[in-house]
Amino acid sequence: MSINTVACTVKPAVTLQLGDAKADTSRPGVYVIDVTLPIGQTVNIQDISFKNYYTAYLTVRLLRRSDEGAARWATCLTNHCLMPSPHTEEGAQDYCSIYRHQMLIKPDNVASVRLILRQPSSSWLSFSIEDIKIHPCLNKEPEIDIPGWLSDLTHVDQRPDIQGIPDPQMVSSSIQQMWALTEVMQTNQSTASIGRFDVDGCYDIDLLSFT
Repeated sequence: MSINTVACTVKPAVTLQLGDAKADTSRPGVYVIDVTLPIGQTVNIQDISFKNYYTAYLTVRLLRRSDEGAARWATCLTNHCLMPSPHTEEGAQDYCSIYRHQMLIKPDNVASVRLILRQPSSSWLSFSIEDIKIHPCLNKEPEIDIPGWLSDLTHVDQRPDIQGIPDPQMVSSSIQQMWALTEVMQTNQSTASIGRFDVDGCYDIDLLSFT
């Protein structure tokens, strides 16, 4: 059931009774309840919800407006059973919903809803339905076209291909070993200076240059 509800007016129930209503004192077996929308407004119905009060059967008619503006009544549900047995309590006070897929016609561009209630049993002093709500179809969000270059980007949760890349820990260990070896070599390096032409305390004649 949809959370949103349509702003509407539920009119008092009207009695349908055959013959002279004044002379016939028997309890009426049919009531009609009209539910109207504000003037000029229509709705695409997703479902109709209500609380039953001893109504055995329900018929639903819709006043639909065409694209040309003309309005016509059409029956979308006929003698829907609300109480499996009109003479027993089962289903007498249940919460009910009539969904779009249960209706005989598409409940679109609806300006008014007429609920026809029937109770053939004389076991109950009165019957009705309460807390009537109309829920509209929710508009689907338009689909957004995603550019090809954006869809080709790597998702955040998608791990990149690291095949062929050396293990970072191994690289770090090798660098540390090279650094330590360099330090050792610098420490052990002799600080004694060697003369450029001094070989065993003598000068090599071939290494001398005359100016």
